[in-house]
Amino acid sequence: MATFSALGVGSGADLTTLLEGLMAVERRPLTAIQSQVTSYNTKISALGTLSSKLGALQTAAQALKPATLQSAAEKFATYAGTLADDKVGKVSVEEGATAGRYTLEVIKLANGQKDISNVVANGELQTGTFEIIFGSGDERNVSINTSAGETLETLRDTINNNAARSGVTASIINGTDGKRLVLNGAEGDDNDFIAGGGGVVFGDDFLTVAASNAEIKLDGVMIASQSNKITSALSGVTLDLAADSAGKTTTLTISRNTEDKLKSSLEAFVKAYNDAANSMASLGAYDAETKVAGDLQGNSILRNAQNTLRELVFNTSEGDLTLSGIGISVGKDGALTLDAEKLAAAVAKDPEAIANFAAKIGTAFDKGIDYFTGTTGSIQTSKDGLSASIRNLEERQEALELRLEKVEERYRAQFSALDVLLSNLNTTSSYLTQTLASLSASSS
Repeated sequence: MATFSALGVGSGADLTTLLEGLMAVERRPLTAIQSQVTSYNTKISALGTLSSKLGALQTAAQALKPATLQSAAEKFATYAGTLADDKVGKVSVEEGATAGRYTLEVIKLANGQKDISNVVANGELQTGTFEIIFGSGDERNVSINTSAGETLETLRDTINNNAARSGVTASIINGTDGKRLVLNGAEGDDNDFIAGGGGVVFGDDFLTVAASNAEIKLDGVMIASQSNKITSALSGVTLDLAADSAGKTTTLTISRNTEDKLKSSLEAFVKAYNDAANSMASLGAYDAETKVAGDLQGNSILRNAQNTLRELVFNTSEGDLTLSGIGISVGKDGALTLDAEKLAAAVAKDPEAIANFAAKIGTAFDKGIDYFTGTTGSIQTSKDGLSASIRNLEERQEALELRLEKVEERYRAQFSALDVLLSNLNTTSSYLTQTLASLSASSS
């Protein structure tokens, strides 16, 4: 029996098209599964977007909450320092400061030791060792070997190369009588040193101005410091002294500010809320003209999240305080707006109450959103369910693809046999036609 490698070759029938049509019908369940998988993946992605936007809002809400053992007033407090006489120095304030006013007198500034050498003949060194000694075994000690003919500039540069360790820097004064080496030490009498040695000059040949500590009076209390940067006088306050004011006092003021940090935190919260609201509106939208729906249009989790946020906006309160009372209003489009002037007025009236209310807003939104974004929240639960459904569909898809392969093999075998049969029938028909034609011709 004849066989053919391609369908329809023997019979001339379009069996390939017929096979493709049959397989298209057989593949309809597979196409439906693939479409459903795509739909589920789209929904998982949309739920991820929803979770991300709500998570950003939750983070902004958490930023309104004080840390453990921290009050809301402390959470939003910032401090600034000023000196009535700014020529005396500058003030910087960090965490740990408290508001207050103090009288300050700068009795004297801290100075580093200064050594000025005698004139170095011809500005040249001799063979020997030059040392800067702070004490026996002190890690700051410097020992420099010198050679005859080296310049004073060479020694200066070597000293400066070791300045990070010793705290001593060197320079050269070129006077009318020749060059002198000048050494400058770090502030404070803990940094006294002895300089000299063979090869350059000796200790007795240096003119030394001893180092001294800074001394101030703060509200009449004497304070000494090795440095003109004083950090130990008041907690969280650094004084950078620039000039003494012996015999005169100036006022140091540490002021507290609640408005600035509270305003920036609420601005971040309002922005995160509006971003989340806009994203949710887009995910749940339906365009009547294009007939295109958002990826979560009609989704119950999305509706619940929108309702929860609206309820939190309108129902979160503390006594007589509401969001609108501190300057957060809701527009016709549902977006929030912060009125900075209204907030400032509320803070000025009762900063602690406003700080406590802001903390309550943060707590309420954090808890409300966690129902959706938590590790066991409704969004993750829904995503897990969809992922499980996708895995099930993919298993069905794999099994169906294997079945379709066998179905196609069966159809091909049947159509191949049909092709051969039709080919043989065509051959027989042609033979009979020719035979009958011959008989007819013979009889006539």
